[in-house]
Amino acid sequence: MKLLLIMPSGSIHRHRSGNFKKVLRYAPLTLTTLAALVPANLGAEIRLIDEGVEPVPNDFDADLVGINAITGTAPRAYAIADRARSQGCTVVLGGVHPTLLPDEALLHSDAIVTGFAEQAWPQLLHDFSEGRMKRVYRAPSNPSLEGLPTPRRDLLCKNAYITVNSVYASRGCPNRCGFCVIPVAWGQRAYLRPIHEVIHEIEALDGRDLVLIDPNLIANRPYARQLFREMAPLRRRWYGLATTEITDDKELFDLLVRSGCKGLFIGFESVSQSTLNRINKGFNPVHRYKEIVRRLHDRGIAVQGAFVFGFDNDDPSVFERTVEVVAELKIDLPRYSVFTPFPGTPVFNRLSSQQRIFEKDWSLYDAQHVVFRPNRMTAEQLQEGLYRAWLETYKLSSIARRIVASRCTPLVSIAANLGYKYYAAKLSQFDNRTLVESNNDTHKDHAHHARSRVQTG
Repeated sequence: MKLLLIMPSGSIHRHRSGNFKKVLRYAPLTLTTLAALVPANLGAEIRLIDEGVEPVPNDFDADLVGINAITGTAPRAYAIADRARSQGCTVVLGGVHPTLLPDEALLHSDAIVTGFAEQAWPQLLHDFSEGRMKRVYRAPSNPSLEGLPTPRRDLLCKNAYITVNSVYASRGCPNRCGFCVIPVAWGQRAYLRPIHEVIHEIEALDGRDLVLIDPNLIANRPYARQLFREMAPLRRRWYGLATTEITDDKELFDLLVRSGCKGLFIGFESVSQSTLNRINKGFNPVHRYKEIVRRLHDRGIAVQGAFVFGFDNDDPSVFERTVEVVAELKIDLPRYSVFTPFPGTPVFNRLSSQQRIFEKDWSLYDAQHVVFRPNRMTAEQLQEGLYRAWLETYKLSSIARRIVASRCTPLVSIAANLGYKYYAAKLSQFDNRTLVESNNDTHKDHAHHARSRVQTG
């Protein structure tokens, strides 16, 4: 069996034509995990393609093509799937978007996998090899993350990433942040791997650096404490994701520092407490942002801070205010996005019922393009404000001030900031449509499929 696994990329992140540089890119785990789950008795010949770092071939030399899709890459995934099927390949779609919209994904595939793939994907492969593959494979209601094989990092283009050492200890998140797709796609809980299996995987990695990609590493605090205790003797340098609550628990924070943490991605989201309360993220205390960043910096931890524009409370002043706060906080690597109502989520349904969604081309659901009518500004103001915030934050004078204050090593700080400077300068070039505000449904059903072919080839 020849098996080809593909991770499509949106236009912003695509190999060569995009604006996302290697210095900002670590290896994804989806493809390597799927490859590891392939049953050995099938004798499969496996190839992986991450379109962010290499092109998808025009001709598919495969019996089965597996394609992972998030909403922003769904049209591209469908175009690849349609082409593969036209060449006689069997195509399977999986990932967040097919989980949210399975009926749509089935229009472009022979089968889909919804939810976690650990149990469903091997079963699908066995069924395919025996000529009895079903149309839909669903994860069990209580999936286990125990005893999983080590991801096939050997199949990656290793030189295309700053590191291939991506690891996860947990999945999911118990929080209910109003704009997040995780609880809708995976359920409102954290799924935990056995700690000894995580440690064994880290011990086997080449090099000292790794990325823990858990969406909320401290969701289960007793688990996180034990994980950090067992990571400390490994003397690794790691980077991960957490919430602003990380500095509240002294024991947890001390353990995190001793475990080798050198950087955290934190979703601050907004500089308005009323906005945070409204989106179920009131545990982010705006009045303590400066203290939180200072505590992290004092322990040698760099901060990548994420902020979102376009919440219902936001007006046109939000961009300048946020840029000023970001500079005042001395965040090492700021990142901006626009509020995005992903399909299948309650917020998408709410905005649809209010006739505020004017764009259903999923390729624009990449958190950098406005797809809905904001409450207190125009769509044009929101889109231009996003571009302006990126450019202001990543002008050379702003970068210089951040580098001086950064807790990253100078080379890392300089490279990452210049990487985002390039990203910011090119971002507006990837908006190839005119924003239209209307209370009418200005798009026909499935029109996004036709447009996606124009956009992605």
